[in-house]
Amino acid sequence: MASLREMFLLRAAPGQFAGIAAGDWFTLLRENRFSIDPPYWLRATLVTLASLGNSALRHCENACYGARVRNTEVHAPVFILGHWRSGTTHLQNLLSLDRRFASPNLFQVCFPHSFLCTESVASRLLGLLVPKRRLGDDMDQHLGMPFEDEFAISAATLRSPYLSMSFPRRSEHYDRYMTLCNVPQREIDEWKAGLKFFVQKLAWKYGRPLVLKSPTHTCRIRLLLELFPDARFVHLHRNPYAVFLSTRGRRIIGSEYFRLQRWSESEDEMLIQRYAEMYDRFFAERQLIPAGRYCEAAYEDLQKDPIGQLRDIYGKLDLPPFEQVEATVQRYIASLAGFKKNEYSEMSAALKSRIATAWRRSFDEWGYST
Repeated sequence: MASLREMFLLRAAPGQFAGIAAGDWFTLLRENRFSIDPPYWLRATLVTLASLGNSALRHCENACYGARVRNTEVHAPVFILGHWRSGTTHLQNLLSLDRRFASPNLFQVCFPHSFLCTESVASRLLGLLVPKRRLGDDMDQHLGMPFEDEFAISAATLRSPYLSMSFPRRSEHYDRYMTLCNVPQREIDEWKAGLKFFVQKLAWKYGRPLVLKSPTHTCRIRLLLELFPDARFVHLHRNPYAVFLSTRGRRIIGSEYFRLQRWSESEDEMLIQRYAEMYDRFFAERQLIPAGRYCEAAYEDLQKDPIGQLRDIYGKLDLPPFEQVEATVQRYIASLAGFKKNEYSEMSAALKSRIATAWRRSFDEWGYST
């Protein structure tokens, strides 16, 4: 059962727009004809109020740090690739135990324009609103936890498929930004500039190589290499049937944190199409990654033998010696011993057949049975 804090987050909290600037927020509202459904008027009001402060803070942060950030070089970031619910969060958490790397946290991706100025104070205050366990899968959560940079880019550039969670009636428009294949060059340039600046901020703040994880990056390899030519990539795959069921289950709950419009249509076909688009692009661009900068692992193997799989990833990507962090990883893994994964009902034979056909290459590529 949701706590009062969870109910506030689900119904009224700004969600992915917590850190959006006023100009971008009003652009988004105008593009959607100010169509906010009544249950979400309070959320929209809070976003509007917050956006005014965010605009002021963005100007302050740019004045204080902008020049230094833009002159910061980003050295060999590691990108974790893989569809939602394929274990990418687990791998990011494991790699983040190694203090020789750094990852963006939940506060930073929610407030991409101002975290350099505000995090030390604001994260303590806002942290009181964040429940210690995540609704839906009972995972630990706090503002300092590693998180997806896609949320930062969504708020900073408005070029993200995540906007469809808030405005589902225009999902066809926003879903183009997953692969960025059929959008104007101007919008691609805006996305690239937004990602580069956010990553430069992190590099300037931490002074360490970055580990970045967003499932959407799985189908943007060419663009990522244009921005970061020395980047390294690790891809996680999982049984496609399990991916579908887990993604559908999590999305039902997760989208409520962001919703500004009602949406009653079934999302099964959208999930099938999105996976197919993601991996069509992934398979087309994977060979662009230079030798020695790519490896992949199975979620199932990472669950069974996390130490062995991490040692293999470190070796294949030529990362610093894994032995220096192995004991820390062992302790973290031991702390997860009581965690119970969600269980999902079986899918219909028709749906299973539809997935097997649409995702055939993934089944064949990684040896999963249909």
